[in-house]
Amino acid sequence: MKAIDSLRAEKKVMNNETYRRDRSYRWNYRNGPSFKGPFPRITGASQKEFFGSKVNSRLGVAAGILLNSRWVECYSRLGFDILTYKTVRSSERPCYPLPNWVFVESVNDLEAGSDEILRKARRRARDPAEVTSAVCFGMPSQPPEVWRKDVRRARGKLRPGQLLVVSVVGTPAEGGGEASLVEDFCRCARWADEAGADIVEANFSCPNVCTAEGSIYQDPGASGRLALALREALPSTPLFIKSGHFNDRRKLNRFYQSVAGSADAVVLVNGVSRRVLGEDGRPVFGGFERVGILGRAIHPAAVSNVRAAVEYSARKSLEVKTIAVGGVTGIEDPGPFFEAGASGVVMGGVPMLDPLLADRMKRNHPDW
Repeated sequence: MKAIDSLRAEKKVMNNETYRRDRSYRWNYRNGPSFKGPFPRITGASQKEFFGSKVNSRLGVAAGILLNSRWVECYSRLGFDILTYKTVRSSERPCYPLPNWVFVESVNDLEAGSDEILRKARRRARDPAEVTSAVCFGMPSQPPEVWRKDVRRARGKLRPGQLLVVSVVGTPAEGGGEASLVEDFCRCARWADEAGADIVEANFSCPNVCTAEGSIYQDPGASGRLALALREALPSTPLFIKSGHFNDRRKLNRFYQSVAGSADAVVLVNGVSRRVLGEDGRPVFGGFERVGILGRAIHPAAVSNVRAAVEYSARKSLEVKTIAVGGVTGIEDPGPFFEAGASGVVMGGVPMLDPLLADRMKRNHPDW
């Protein structure tokens, strides 16, 4: 009976999530988001400057759950103002098989440099502010002829004072080397720009792919060359670069030096990589033992990275800003990022769990 009650409780919690974790990525793309409303009544607020545009707030959704224009429209109506269209490629890429998103046992803090083994949770914490997740999707993408049209559609769904960011990634060609990857990144970036992106984000980091595009940020030389090529491809469009977490401050500093002057901002951090095992001791995601961790447990590490990046940029007079992401699950969580000097805060997993969070944040902190 206890097992049945637990299953029922988990199903009830899952029904409140906009992304159906029990369904495939394709199902969520075609049918989601699973939001039953009502939508909040968005109140007027003084607009803020954000990379040459006026926005209602500097709060938004990171590349992740905004799978298409329908998702963008929903979260626009929910009051998130910087909306990032999920990472797209120059060719179709299927998602990994289920599971793609699980919750892990509660941990207080994933300390930088540590290597804890996390365990899959039997059930999700009821309070979204206490949730830590593990994800493994593999940066899937619709064919370019599909997403280019859909980005135009998404841009038309935004409210005044909102911006559309389109996240892109290059796909390595077999035997093509760095030059081929750079060319593909730039091709995707131009397509996103032509489709109507207000800002283009180049994703240099993903812990769940086995090819070169997932770890570019770890190579400052390659990062600098790619950032410069992207800047030349987008001479007048704001360019963000998404980076993973840095355990070593010296590596963080070198990365910022390499992209400064080309990128307008770095989106920091794209999750924290950890091993995730099930009750049987085997990797939850099959062949991927190390995956991206989101949620409550990574907030201190993300704040630490953002603070170090902003301080280093100021000390060296680097022409690059920082957009914070990582572990924002509660109303007050953007505060430490803004206090550290972040130019904006975007959220990864919590918008799926608590879709009304941005509205509450803006009511409590109209200055954000």
